[in-house]
Amino acid sequence: MSSRGSVLAVITARGGSKGLVGKNIRLLGGLPLVAWSVRAALSARLVSRTILSTDDVAIAAVARDHGCEVPFMRSAQLAADDTPSIDVVLDALEKVSGFEIVVLLQPTSPLRTAEDIDNAIRLCVDSGAPACVSVCEVDKSPYWMYRLDQQARMRPLMAEHSVASRRQDLPPVHVLNGAVYVTRADVLMRERTFIPEGTIGYVMPRVRSIDIDSELDLFIAERLITDSRNEEISPS
Repeated sequence: MSSRGSVLAVITARGGSKGLVGKNIRLLGGLPLVAWSVRAALSARLVSRTILSTDDVAIAAVARDHGCEVPFMRSAQLAADDTPSIDVVLDALEKVSGFEIVVLLQPTSPLRTAEDIDNAIRLCVDSGAPACVSVCEVDKSPYWMYRLDQQARMRPLMAEHSVASRRQDLPPVHVLNGAVYVTRADVLMRERTFIPEGTIGYVMPRVRSIDIDSELDLFIAERLITDSRNEEISPS
């Protein structure tokens, strides 16, 4: 890669959400949900261009109002409930080509900051990794989880099940939080995955890792913003 400047941020926001109707333009902290991702991307120093991929004219209008480019409208075939995000981002790369790194930003992660985006890009570039994804530490450790067999007997989920009595004594475990996916464009096009072999993780705090899928998630995010009007949570 020749520089950190060849970075395309793609915000994916389709219409027709069934779980939370009108999700991407619902207000959060006085801003439409999609605007949080737009503002973070536009404030990220290592992102050279930010675009929105959507099939919805209302979402497109809101994004434009907040300074985001909408160079094309997504086809109906790429806006179904089961359309993989990888197909949407590859479509964007086909229409807006010439970038060495692509960053997927989903509006459902509104509390991710410009610094989170920059840090994940920097970590990917400086490490030489093919990709970097944001993660957060789990609140319920799989080392304490069980499954029930057909006789309802407890079976440890993890082969190396822990008998530690304190959470602090358990090995740290992280989960994808869906906030930032950084991938080298050539790798993404070749392997068609955001998590190719050698992907590294960028750790985010759980307070910025909330994923908006329901009214409850929206309520929790609103409370986090109300209670955290500081540099850690900001619309940028």
